[in-house]
Amino acid sequence: MTTSGESGWTSLWPAGTATGVGSLPGTDPLAAAKLVFDEFPDLPHLVELPGRGPGGDMLGRAAVIAAELPVDLQPSGWRLVPRPGLDYRRARSMVEQDLDALEEAADGYAGPLKIAVAGPWTLAASVELTRGHKALSDYGAARDLAESLAVGLDELLTSIARRVPGARLLVQLDEPSLPAALAGRIRTPSGFSVLRVVSEELAGERLGLVLAKAAAVKHVVGVGVHCCAPDVPLALLRRAGAQFVGLDATLLTQDADDAIGEAVEAGLRLMTGVVPSTDRVDTTPPPSPSAALAADAKAGTAPRRPAVAARGRSSERIAWATGREEAPAAQDGGPAVGGGWSDLSDPGRTVDPVRSLWRRLGFRPEQLGEVVAVTPTCGLAGASERYARLAMRHCRAAARVLVESPE
Repeated sequence: MTTSGESGWTSLWPAGTATGVGSLPGTDPLAAAKLVFDEFPDLPHLVELPGRGPGGDMLGRAAVIAAELPVDLQPSGWRLVPRPGLDYRRARSMVEQDLDALEEAADGYAGPLKIAVAGPWTLAASVELTRGHKALSDYGAARDLAESLAVGLDELLTSIARRVPGARLLVQLDEPSLPAALAGRIRTPSGFSVLRVVSEELAGERLGLVLAKAAAVKHVVGVGVHCCAPDVPLALLRRAGAQFVGLDATLLTQDADDAIGEAVEAGLRLMTGVVPSTDRVDTTPPPSPSAALAADAKAGTAPRRPAVAARGRSSERIAWATGREEAPAAQDGGPAVGGGWSDLSDPGRTVDPVRSLWRRLGFRPEQLGEVVAVTPTCGLAGASERYARLAMRHCRAAARVLVESPE
């Protein structure tokens, strides 16, 4: 790994980079993988497709990646079981389909490639023990789950490095539930009480275990954490070994300036979510447990029970080329006024909060595009297919602004 001159920032991605958080709408892994490599050429990522049903989302993928701890799908979500069953095998099959699609779409690719997996605390806050309690309620079980995730992630990354030999892997642990776990806001299955607070020391230790295991895999050049909840514990993540942190920049207030400034000064790089992740303005429930976690985290509450996503139609596909950049009229299936389309008109306005933050922190403008990458505020699974593609393009345009007009 190289560093950016006197700043000490590790060069994990090129200046002016945009990337995704993880999920997309649709059910076709190959079409989704090709879309990501097409729209995020500087930093593509392994796609999640929650529309395929349980196992296609962030939680299901991580649950079956974890080694030697089989799970089964219950009405309340994923539960640890003594032996693998049909749900486990189906979810594992989805992982293999995703890796096959990645290998085909990335044929000949050389450059950074981001792999996102749910982190140990979000997994422990969601997966249930055999008795129905959350794994987070038993620190021994939570430790076993973290260790199992570290081993399984090692195997996944080794497989990806073999399939895409030119890739320099960046590993992202998704931790939308971490702030709630630290604040004691994770509810019991009954909903009448909350689980005990997780200490920062323990949280950092478990995160550090998984990050260190991932960082040791050949071809991995950087590790980090994504958290789209408020109150991202930047100092904790940095101590745990994160080299980059992804966050929802629309949730930041000036109260966070000192923490961000200290983290950046120490060499942490940022993936800032500034592009709306959905054009939906109705009250349709999130399509995946991942989206439900993010929605509840933003509301400042504990994650709800993960709802089982409906299986998508096999004919559903990621929307490919669209000739227009403007929002479609309502009769064309576009969202009502006030949806995400209205925020895709001006890339400069989109990144204004980031530029303002950089000025307040007092860092040199020319470093902004090197340190900060642009992403949607969260995964795009809840968006329409056409909006998802246009949002990805807008991320790229916004990232260029940080290089060309950082002030």
